[in-house]
Amino acid sequence: MKKNGEKRWELWSRQGAVLLFIALNPDSTVEDIAASMDLTPRAIWDHIGDLRRAGMIESHKDGRRNRYRVNLDGPFKHPTIRGVTLRTVLGGLVQNGTRAEAAAAAR
Repeated sequence: MKKNGEKRWELWSRQGAVLLFIALNPDSTVEDIAASMDLTPRAIWDHIGDLRRAGMIESHKDGRRNRYRVNLDGPFKHPTIRGVTLRTVLGGLVQNGTRAEAAAAAR
């Protein structure tokens, strides 16, 4: 598929892209993710459901909204990689995001 004459390719699946977004933006809502990724909230709900069932993300209630974070102890789901947790793959990104949040809150 080409867009503006350029071949389009993606490094991540949609679920992987949502997981990466949540890793970089902890406590995101479905609306935050949908707006940033140019997807519908319904599509994000589907991906969130897949990720929650796989144990890769956790949610918590904040008023009427759910907020999501990566479960670093959750499994890294890949057909050829076994026994690896998300901490190995995304741990540095999540820790950097948490440090950035702490710094912003301290200001």
